[in-house]
Amino acid sequence: MQRIVCVAMGLALALVVGTVGADDKGAKKVAAVFNFKMKKLDGKDADLSAYQGKVVLFVNVASQCGLTPQYKELEALHEKYAGKGLAIVGVPANDFGKQEPGTDLEIAKFCKDNYNVKFDMLSKVSVKGDTKCDLYKYLTAQKIAGGPEGEVSWNFEKFLVGRDGKVVGRFAPRTKPDAKEVIDAIEAELAKKTN
Repeated sequence: MQRIVCVAMGLALALVVGTVGADDKGAKKVAAVFNFKMKKLDGKDADLSAYQGKVVLFVNVASQCGLTPQYKELEALHEKYAGKGLAIVGVPANDFGKQEPGTDLEIAKFCKDNYNVKFDMLSKVSVKGDTKCDLYKYLTAQKIAGGPEGEVSWNFEKFLVGRDGKVVGRFAPRTKPDAKEVIDAIEAELAKKTN
């Protein structure tokens, strides 16, 4: 009797394992750049895998920087291209000249009141040095043909990720979001279809 019970349990376990394996084969693999969990400004969880299949522009932002007016161009990009598959993701950081001293709630209020920001904003993190968040460890480790490498140099540096999850562009802080090279790179990636 014990032998029959053990065989039955073994068969049941094999069926369960087989079913799990079958489901896993149908699931899409998440690109490495989207394998991070972070927080949004409102404190809610942000699973970056939600961006899988989109073109994403990650930008480390600050409220008290000479480049802060770039929020206006970033919001214009969001309004123009979000429906076509572009996601703008602002990543507040206080690493450069202490130009993002506020709390997440203060940052959210500043962005809404001054630039009517509707694109996604993550919770404040570090984007350089020993305390750099995992997302920026990944982004700054990528080698992009013709692009800068290593640490982020200042606020408003931009990383463009294609639909396939590869980092395809990196733009200097002073390169405006609506600069020709940025727009051309975004449109080229949006034109690509996902597999």
